Amino acid sequence: MSDATEVPLRDAATVLILRDGAEGLEVFMLKRNLNSDFVGGAYVFPGGAVDPEDREADLEAICEGRTDADASARIGVPSGGLAFWVAAIRESFEEAGVLLAQDRSGAIVDLDAAAGLERWAEHRAAVDGGTRRLIEVAEAEDLRLAVGGMHHFAHWITPEGAPRRYDTHFFVTAAPADQTPLHDDHEVIANEWVRPADGLARVEAGELTMMPPTIASLQAIERFATAAEALAAAEAITDVPAILPRIVAVDGHVRIVLPGEPGYDGEAGVPDASVDWMTAVAGVRTTGLDAGPVEGAP
Repeated sequence: MSDATEVPLRDAATVLILRDGAEGLEVFMLKRNLNSDFVGGAYVFPGGAVDPEDREADLEAICEGRTDADASARIGVPSGGLAFWVAAIRESFEEAGVLLAQDRSGAIVDLDAAAGLERWAEHRAAVDGGTRRLIEVAEAEDLRLAVGGMHHFAHWITPEGAPRRYDTHFFVTAAPADQTPLHDDHEVIANEWVRPADGLARVEAGELTMMPPTIASLQAIERFATAAEALAAAEAITDVPAILPRIVAVDGHVRIVLPGEPGYDGEAGVPDASVDWMTAVAGVRTTGLDAGPVEGAP
């Protein structure tokens, strides 16, 4: 990679699904496929890029609890902000089998009912395969997307120089009572409910690999005893600044540095093709990451 600006910045959305476990607050996490092009094997929350179908105007009609104007104001864009909430719901359905949608009574849909298991599995496969839009599923099942229960709490932008770059908005929501999350065994290959403190400890021990935004998200919810407390705190947030890590050159190598850390304003570094991004993020909390050699450095 000779020019850090060559990689386009894509909009994306991620959702932290929270529940109260036997020992406190837990969040649902997925393990990325080991063969993924970027950070394969990392533990993540359900999420992905905002697709064109997530932006279509007819989606507002099936969204409950938030208008596009409200969503856009929340994330600081002129319009189209609701697409991030829709994308987060779609991705959680595709990757985790969790559908954040409600029926006419306001209750979140029950996907665990034996009579509907096969039907919902077919819906999920069709949405994941791109042969059916999420709005078509909602209309067929007489549902509305529960965007009002999803709260925006973080905004991260992948640094220039990474092989893929995303402008990602993070949300939190409560786990539906009558749904059992399950990874898709395609993009993600394992799943588990994780106590934030345990997840951070496992990262420190080198047992799990997570990207800095994932680690920071666990740190943000670690202090809450219950899902309700975390959701209430997120709902009260009115200003969510964007966090943009930088790749800087240090002694012939590059480091990923977060705002406020030493060296953040240093000389920009451009990693060469030999950089192992999986190794670069392994075992890191929010300290600078050594990503490898600078292109052209001795």
